Amino acid sequence: MRRILVTGRGGQLATGLEAALPAQGFEAFLFGQPEFEFDQPDTIAAAFAAARPDAVVNCAAWTAVDAAEEQEAAAFMANAIGPALVARHCAALGIPLVQVSTDYVFDGRKGAPYVEDDAPNPLGAYGRTKLAGEWAALATNPRTIVMRTAWVYSPVGNNFLRTMLRVGAERPVLRVVADQQGSPTAAPDLADAIAGVLARVRDGGWQDQHRGVFHAVSGGFTTWHAFARAIFDAAAPLGGPRPEVQAITTADYPTRAARPADGRLDTSRLATTFGVALPRWEQGLDRVTKALLVP
Repeated sequence: MRRILVTGRGGQLATGLEAALPAQGFEAFLFGQPEFEFDQPDTIAAAFAAARPDAVVNCAAWTAVDAAEEQEAAAFMANAIGPALVARHCAALGIPLVQVSTDYVFDGRKGAPYVEDDAPNPLGAYGRTKLAGEWAALATNPRTIVMRTAWVYSPVGNNFLRTMLRVGAERPVLRVVADQQGSPTAAPDLADAIAGVLARVRDGGWQDQHRGVFHAVSGGFTTWHAFARAIFDAAAPLGGPRPEVQAITTADYPTRAARPADGRLDTSRLATTFGVALPRWEQGLDRVTKALLVP
């Protein structure tokens, strides 16, 4: 295993994989719009023909959570039909597929970190379509690894950290939700974890226990409010803004789509099966902040 096809070029995770995969001895072949479109199956076939992959990481997805409520068909195309098409090509070649998913497949009402065998119950269209993508990939390709993650951010793209730094430079006071908890996950750390999983498969060969769902988030848990405060604490010494961050409730900040209040994920299975664990979220924040603000 050497050649890895990565979808979603230009996105947070695909950008991280562009660096993480070569560090593990892989060649990364990135594909994205406009030459790679899930609603144009010929473009998927062309990408496979060009890359001649030994494994695939599908990062391409509809990630606009609120917009998915009104455009569920489009989200379903990207998050469910797309993975099914990619998985079909992988199955034909007999190669592994890493399908990236989300904590939004859960309703956040468990009151404890979710394990992979907990019953999903998505609250909205985004979670429903991502769950359908999990099922489609697993049903279509026997060598599928689903990796659920959460609260992803990076030095590129649209994400919570970059939004906080932008609005924090514009306003002296910010109001951030304090009653939702999870694990902020730095895309470069998640990319390292995926590369580590693929390296384990390469070095030891495919095994039955590799198939299935795995939770992959940074260590530790926090709230959006505490994460925002940590962002400004990390950025201030590097010239970043330092606004006041006030705590509010979810009810104070209504959104079109409901979010799980407690999306904590247990990552023990990932560590046990592949020997892979992500750093704590504070370390990921330090890594991304420095990549973004240090010249």
